[in-house]
Amino acid sequence: MAKYKMHLLVCGGTGCRASASEEIVKNLKTIINDKGLADEVQVIMTGCFGFCEKGPIVKVMPDNTFYTEVKPEDAREIVEEHVVKGRKVTRLLYTDPENKEHISDSKHMGFYKKQIRIALRNCGFINPENIDEYIAREGYQALGKCLSEMTPDQVIAEIKNSGLRGRGGAGFPTGLKWEITRKSKADQKYVVCNADEGDPGAFMDRSVLEGDPHSVIEAMAIAGYCIEADKGLVYIRAEYPLAIERLKIAIKQAREYGLLGNDILGTGFNFDIELRYGAGAFVCGEETALIHSMEGHRGEPTLKPPFPSVSGYLGKPTNVNNVENLCQCPSNY
Repeated sequence: MAKYKMHLLVCGGTGCRASASEEIVKNLKTIINDKGLADEVQVIMTGCFGFCEKGPIVKVMPDNTFYTEVKPEDAREIVEEHVVKGRKVTRLLYTDPENKEHISDSKHMGFYKKQIRIALRNCGFINPENIDEYIAREGYQALGKCLSEMTPDQVIAEIKNSGLRGRGGAGFPTGLKWEITRKSKADQKYVVCNADEGDPGAFMDRSVLEGDPHSVIEAMAIAGYCIEADKGLVYIRAEYPLAIERLKIAIKQAREYGLLGNDILGTGFNFDIELRYGAGAFVCGEETALIHSMEGHRGEPTLKPPFPSVSGYLGKPTNVNNVENLCQCPSNY
């Protein structure tokens, strides 16, 4: 396996792709190959860096140089000046709006200074279509620990102690929801990921799924272990083609690695995930309306109780959490 001396991380989120980041990747790879540097420099399309206003973004590692508003024609200068000669391309660096100074390291940029990334911890750092890169950043370690060292009740207690609450609006304690669903008796239970995100202009869940889909898959498996469910469903809007594509790739890879399917990690635990598509109805972000939509009915909310944790999808106990809520679960362990 090649040991690369340098990595060029190119934003592959929806916003930057709309501004030709795929063309930037293509040009960078072509020029690097032409210069015989393919064994030393790797070009990686990542998830969203978050600073969409200044995209497309190219980040050079290991020196952490942050280039903004990059165009496909800038690829040659980045390679010839920065990669080959070690000279930063000043005109592509971020300019501080207050002192007008060029800033090359994102750690010193006002936009990032106060951020502590949890839900987006891997976005912009890994190739979301490569499970090995997720694993290299401690991915699936939480699932392994839960299955091999902890009982479902211990895992639920950990989630409750973390203070994690639902991010859909109500703020219901995540651990308590898992506990209620676990205590519900049934021959079949479900874990549902709410990836509908119907709020106008919302981009949170979409960014996570496009940049770090394995974090959601891992969390769903952990939830399945806790509530004794062997099936997970991701309800995602059909208008999210990139998120859907990357989720499909991630699910396929997780199955190939024995992290989804039967006898996960040799523990006897079975869990798998399917995708269900929404048609863009705002109301289907509400969990009972979402469940009705998945069942093929009109997506409209119903009075509670019974709560989905007791009677949800197909009348079975169903645990519903949204993307942002789930992706934070593995970081608790």
